[in-house]
Parts: sequence; structure tokens; C-alpha cells
Amino acid sequence: MISQKSMAAAAMIPFSLLRNYTTTGRIAAGVRTSLGLCAHPSSINFLTPNRSPRYLCRASATHDEEAAAKAAAINADNGAPTIFDKIISKEIPSTIVYEDDKVLAFKDINPEAPVHVLVIPKFRDGLTQLGKAEQRHGEILGQLLYASRIVAEKEGILEGFRVVINNGPSACQSVYHLHLHVLGGRQMHWPPG
Repeated sequence: MISQKSMAAAAMIPFSLLRNYTTTGRIAAGVRTSLGLCAHPSSINFLTPNRSPRYLCRASATHDEEAAAKAAAINADNGAPTIFDKIISKEIPSTIVYEDDKVLAFKDINPEAPVHVLVIPKFRDGLTQLGKAEQRHGEILGQLLYASRIVAEKEGILEGFRVVINNGPSACQSVYHLHLHVLGGRQMHWPPG
């Protein structure tokens, strides 16, 4: 049960910080917002301990991610080098976790979990997103999944990890170079998001 003092403290937390609390289920259950503050259709609905429905505005960072994903989709298939191409060519530094002749795995600069590694094919070959995969991509898709397993082992999370692929703007894909997110190091929840 959340105390009145915790509820008051939670109500004072800036919305930009609440995103983390809503994923962990802590404190946010005590936050009360009015519908006037948040009429966005993708607001998070949840029940507080007293079972009354509450609406929580999504953090501004989430809106930024959605906007970035929509902007990135406009130029998704123009063939221009992506930030991942620049990481592959070592123009942009990264913390490499695993590399072979076809796959590169490196730490995400904005981690969503204690372990957050991106696994990418070194050659796009039309794989800007999973929805563009063709039968000819079967081998590299398998290699990406196997590399994810190797990353999980190297990072010490083999007993529990999640692999995520965002496909298109509705899934907040912001880099159009197929990539897998390997997440772990904390308890994952279901449904994911």
C-alpha cells in the first residue's frame, strides 16, 4: 500500500521522470493527474490501490521518440549511410561487445536496462527493417539471433534476457538498419510495452 506521504511525493515528480516509474510499477500508482492534463490517446491507464482509474501522461521523451521514429521513416529506404554504418566503419566510436565477419554488437548509448546491446548486420542488403526481410535474408537473420545469444553470455545474462526488434514508426524504429536490442540485467515484465 502506498502511503499518503509517498503519493504526495510522487505527485511532485516531473513527468519526464515518471517514465521510469511506470515501467517499474513503483510510486507511479500513487500519482493522480486530471484528464485536463493529459488528453493524449496513448496515455497509460492503470488502477491505483483503491481501484479507481487514473490516467498518466506519457513522458516527453516518449513523444520525442515517436517524433524521431516518424521523421526517420521518411528517409528509410534512400540508401544513405546510417549511424550504424558509421559505427561499423569506426567513424563513430562504440563499445563493441561482439564482432565477426557479418555481425557487430555494441552497447546502446541510451540503455533501457542495465545490459542493453544492439546487434546489427554489417551489410544492410535491403534489411532496413524486419518487415523488408526476404527468404534470401534467412542466414543473416539466424546469425543475428545467434549473436544475441553470444552477447547475453558475454554480458552474464544468459539465464534471462529479451531480444527486441522495432519495425517501423509505430514501433518507434528510429534507425533504418535492422538491429536487435538485447536487454537484461533486471527483471523484465509482461506485456512489454
